[in-house]
Amino acid sequence: MRDIENREDIILLVNTFYDDVKADKTIGDIFNKVVAVNWDEHLPKMYDFWEGIILGGGAFKGNPMQAHIALSKQTEMGKGQFDAWQLIWNKTIDTLFEGEKATEAKTRANNITQLMLYKIQTA
Repeated sequence: MRDIENREDIILLVNTFYDDVKADKTIGDIFNKVVAVNWDEHLPKMYDFWEGIILGGGAFKGNPMQAHIALSKQTEMGKGQFDAWQLIWNKTIDTLFEGEKATEAKTRANNITQLMLYKIQTA
């Protein structure tokens, strides 16, 4: 295996991750039913977001914190949901990649989920 190196790797990571998220018993319904995500719109935003986080750059526009706080008022978004998200993210990375950027992607995602959970709990 190799490390995360370019946008194509980000696209593979994000697509693989969300395929598993959609099928997950803990968080799948949040994406499939509560939000009813338009994947054609959502996935390119996630490519930009994670490319910026993992590889650097500034193409992402949006406020994910605000979006998740608003979503938490519509459905349960607690430690169990964030743990499920993190588990799928880490598993996806470990299946596809290894190296410094892969490790950083898991660490950065963990930091983001912990901050989001804190903000949701204190909102």
